[in-house]
Amino acid sequence: MSFRFYAFKLSGIMALVFVAQLLIPGFTDIFVLNTKAWVEVWRFVASIFLHGGVGHLLYNLFALMLFGSVLEALIGGKRFIFVFFVTGIIANLISVNFYSSSLGASGAIFGVIGALIFVRPLQVVWAFSLPMPIFVAGILWAIGDIIGAVGFFAGNPIDNTGNIAHLSGMGFGLLLGIFYRRKFGKRKRNERFKLDEKTARDWENNWMRI
Repeated sequence: MSFRFYAFKLSGIMALVFVAQLLIPGFTDIFVLNTKAWVEVWRFVASIFLHGGVGHLLYNLFALMLFGSVLEALIGGKRFIFVFFVTGIIANLISVNFYSSSLGASGAIFGVIGALIFVRPLQVVWAFSLPMPIFVAGILWAIGDIIGAVGFFAGNPIDNTGNIAHLSGMGFGLLLGIFYRRKFGKRKRNERFKLDEKTARDWENNWMRI
């Protein structure tokens, strides 16, 4: 399998799209996900590349380049792209029924995380100030989104986070991960987990706090 740096390329596209959002009046409105997507179907894909602010963009780019690169290295570039777009589109198809409008790659990124949880469940990540297997981190992130979704349905949303999109993306990512695990989930006996603690701690402090 060849590594094509697709996660970095997708991140570059998102950065360029964000520049267009800032410079071109009405650009975001043309591609944002809302009920018009049932007629203007490109919104289900295009909205993945939009972001609501610099913080939103940087958070997603960092997560995509980190988790996306790991998944691509394990299952190959084409399969990674498939996971990214399928889970992102499905997350949008579900979330459009609940939010008046939404944008961002979070659903697709959580889909990538979901697939990685099954393909390599013991992959160590730094989350919540602790090193832990990614399947444990995934459970904790999912719990946070479940709490957010409950607040949304109760009429007391915690913030503007698309918790339903996160959960939808992760759920379908898990299903794809089950499929890919059969072929790519086996670990070599002499393979060990490696974690740069300083880098991981800086990442968690900057991007993964809830």
